[in-house]
Amino acid sequence: MDKKKLSHTEEVLHELLKSEGLSRRDALKLMGLSASATMLGGTQASAATELQASSDKKAKIVIVGGGAGGIMAAARLRKAASNAEIILIAPNEIHLYQPGQVFMAAGLYKESDIKKSNADLVPSGVKWIKDSVKTFDPDANKVHTAGHGEITYDFLVVATGLQYDYERIEGMTPDLVGQKGIASVYLNDPVAGTAKGGTATWEWFKQLRAAAEKASPENPVNAIYTQPDTPIKCGGAPQKILYLSNDALRGNGPMGGSDVHKNVKAYFCKKGTKLFGIPSYNKTLVERVTPMYGNITDKWNHVLRKIDPEKKIATFEHTYTVKGKWDPDLEEYEEIKKQETVEMPYDFIHVVPPMKAVDAVADSPLGWQKGNAKGWLEADRYTLQHRRYKNVFGIGDILGIPKGKTGGSARHHGPILQENLVAVMEGKEPTAKFDGYTVCPLKTQYGKIMLAEFNYDGPAPSFPLDPAEPRWIWWAFDLYMLKPMYWHLMMKGLM
Repeated sequence: MDKKKLSHTEEVLHELLKSEGLSRRDALKLMGLSASATMLGGTQASAATELQASSDKKAKIVIVGGGAGGIMAAARLRKAASNAEIILIAPNEIHLYQPGQVFMAAGLYKESDIKKSNADLVPSGVKWIKDSVKTFDPDANKVHTAGHGEITYDFLVVATGLQYDYERIEGMTPDLVGQKGIASVYLNDPVAGTAKGGTATWEWFKQLRAAAEKASPENPVNAIYTQPDTPIKCGGAPQKILYLSNDALRGNGPMGGSDVHKNVKAYFCKKGTKLFGIPSYNKTLVERVTPMYGNITDKWNHVLRKIDPEKKIATFEHTYTVKGKWDPDLEEYEEIKKQETVEMPYDFIHVVPPMKAVDAVADSPLGWQKGNAKGWLEADRYTLQHRRYKNVFGIGDILGIPKGKTGGSARHHGPILQENLVAVMEGKEPTAKFDGYTVCPLKTQYGKIMLAEFNYDGPAPSFPLDPAEPRWIWWAFDLYMLKPMYWHLMMKGLM
């Protein structure tokens, strides 16, 4: 981004930050960060922003999905393809800033803070069809919609996002969120314009706090936090709820009060034996964050399979290995895999649902047909182009690539998508490469965030600071700056 554009961006953000209630001093501190990187992922972001791919070719581009990826793709392609007919197919009248649901759960945002009309975000010159795609037919270059029949295309951008699969947990339905001690920060419905998960989880925070005030270390409250064994949107969100709710028990956050966290036994249940896949980030969480609370027990390889809301019993599938016979040839003991069912009673439980590709993609030729990626969009991990249908590209959560189910990843997908789709329009090979950039602003307590940035190769910090160190500045950056940047820059294809 050149200095003139960056200066204008800073000017806009300065006004937006002041409107968020920050003092001039704090606003200027955050603006200083934006001078180093317009948003997270500074090095690649700067390079990506400079991509100026454009074409005057006539073509019909259909974008399916009206979330972050779809709107951003529409904004970028409208600017890059001046003579193209661009059609956005999306049913949602309301656009939700989904990362804000965690701040809703923490009592710092309201639902109105994360909602805008999609009509205000769809770029001028883009035809918006308020409908949903039922089937994809890439062999005939067309999609079938629920109410507008067949729509053909020359190029297709798949930005459908993912879908929650609460029912995969026996006894669990979305309607239970907010009842019987059950919360789930993820639950939302952009078509209806609601973010029930954030609202219900804040009430859950308050109920957990009230119960803890009446309990004791000898008769504690049992709170369970789960993470499924599927890919999920924002992989750090389950831990964000774990830490923030327990920090609220310590008297921090909007509720205040005395420290009652020792009156709660908290259990974090997930597949695997690590809190984070990147060793440096995992070390901080294991050696500093979890011990800071003292009431958290990690239940490794425990995946929620069933819930009884009436009896308040959660049933987990626990997998483990035991030592078998000694193998003299290999000079090692045989490892025998075991599986058992574990029932855990609870007073409160935060359920993260299994997630999957939307059915229309999974049931079409566009989805991967094998392995753990089955159903997700079969895209090249670098170019974001479909591996078999060269006029099809993907962006956002639907991509069946190793990294990238975060808003920060989608922002980095945007310029790569623009560059490569325009190249194909011009009869060239796509050469721009997505490096796997992902960011997780992991809220370790009220007022501190570990800004976990990484890509296909490992940690990828944007700033000359230890990325494994939780800091106040990242909390302020996330709470006050990212939302206005999302609405006024990212959704307009300006970054």
